[in-house]
Amino acid sequence: MVHHTAIVSGGNTGIGAAIARGLLAEGYDVISLSRRKPDWSHPKLSSREVDLLDATATRQAADEIAAKVAITHVVHNAGAIRAKLLEEVADEDVGALAQLHFGAAIALAQAALPGMKQARFGRIVLLSSRAALGAATRTVYSATKAGIIGMARTWALELAPFGITVNVVAPGPIGDTEMFESVMSPESERARKLAQSIPLGRLGKSADVARAVTFFSSPDADFITGQTLYVCGGASIGSISI
Repeated sequence: MVHHTAIVSGGNTGIGAAIARGLLAEGYDVISLSRRKPDWSHPKLSSREVDLLDATATRQAADEIAAKVAITHVVHNAGAIRAKLLEEVADEDVGALAQLHFGAAIALAQAALPGMKQARFGRIVLLSSRAALGAATRTVYSATKAGIIGMARTWALELAPFGITVNVVAPGPIGDTEMFESVMSPESERARKLAQSIPLGRLGKSADVARAVTFFSSPDADFITGQTLYVCGGASIGSISI
């Protein structure tokens, strides 16, 4: 039986914590990479505190983990919005989200690849967003989340010969996360109207996203690569009012 060890970035709270719990339930060892330790525990959960906006620290943490354990799964969930109108976007926003959404993903994947290639097995799951299709005040967020999809398709082509799959999960509005609460209160009238505008009539839950990640992470999902799954209640095919 193959032993699975997954790195989950941002695995301490919200969607990341739900993903970590889902993989733990499948028997995987999980290593959370985030600025804060999870406030919950599990015998097979460990964590490493790192600021993923720091490229050097991220690469060092990834390399140190890969030197100690064989990483079979990389789930890059960590993200930030930095909601601003176009006129307000700063160069620093571009650099920060490019590092967080692209740079950190690349560092984690590069650290894991030697072991994955040797084992001829690996699963890489990247978290994009419905906002990749466009959303007001999301210039840099939308651009980098759209870029994740292109990056994953490229990796899928490069890594398929080694038995490594690369897929994307793109959540819609997920109401039980700190990121959502940074934009609006889940109990607000604005959130209620947003939920009504989603075809399935509700905000998403972290567990909805985690189930999709668990599916792509499965050894049985070995003929699926380069795909993007929108977990959005139909928001990717209809109009929503954020």
